Amino acid sequence: MTTLAEKFGRDDWTRFTLRQRMTRYAVIFGCALAIAWALTSIEVIWPWVWGAPEQIGDLFGRMYPPDPSNLETILKVLWDTVNIATFATSFAVILSLPVAYIAAQNTTPNRATLWLGRLILVTSRSVNTIIWALLFVAIFGPGVVAGILAIMFRSIGFVGKLLGEAIEEIDKRPVEALEATGASRFKVIAYAIVPQVMPTFWAVAILRWDINLRESTVLGLVGAGGIGIILQGAIDTFNWPEVATILIAIIVLVIIGEVISAYLRRRIL
Repeated sequence: MTTLAEKFGRDDWTRFTLRQRMTRYAVIFGCALAIAWALTSIEVIWPWVWGAPEQIGDLFGRMYPPDPSNLETILKVLWDTVNIATFATSFAVILSLPVAYIAAQNTTPNRATLWLGRLILVTSRSVNTIIWALLFVAIFGPGVVAGILAIMFRSIGFVGKLLGEAIEEIDKRPVEALEATGASRFKVIAYAIVPQVMPTFWAVAILRWDINLRESTVLGLVGAGGIGIILQGAIDTFNWPEVATILIAIIVLVIIGEVISAYLRRRIL
């Protein structure tokens, strides 16, 4: 029985050529060099790093047992956190629809609107939620309004980007069929485009609400409402038992949000 090497007259087969291997080794060496340079260029107080396990144990010792005396206020602010995420997601989804429409190459009216839509998406996604929150706190003052606007502006880019890509990937045949019958642009959108992107629309909306629920828990650290306000106050006053209660409440909230998201995905999608 002849082997493949004997059949084709070569016994030096390798998965990669010499050039490919050298390229891979060069990339790996470059990455290792970059990591080594980064470690030497940053200032790390290594005694603090080595002492971190002891500090963690001491911190958890101060947190136990959790203090539920302020539980009513915590639950009230936690509900504000849910409202921030829900309202912000709703407004972002609505506002992202026209942005996604003009940002998709197959539906945008012209080149100028295409770049306008993509500029909005890039601007929204380039600025972190905390930065948006700081900006709106400076404009509207501390409170849930700043938190809602911060999460909304951040979410528009996320939702609009995914919806725009979904629009670009639709089947063109229903669109062409309706256009051939002389249907208006509104009817083409309503009967040819919308039905094809609805699964993506609901999936993205549910996912973004789940993400915003997590992000809204930290907005209070910069004064934008939510549970973060009480958390920051407890940390500033070294009230570690109350910090433990707040962290447990946040974890429970995130778990409930995950359960709700999974249920909605099963029911709608």
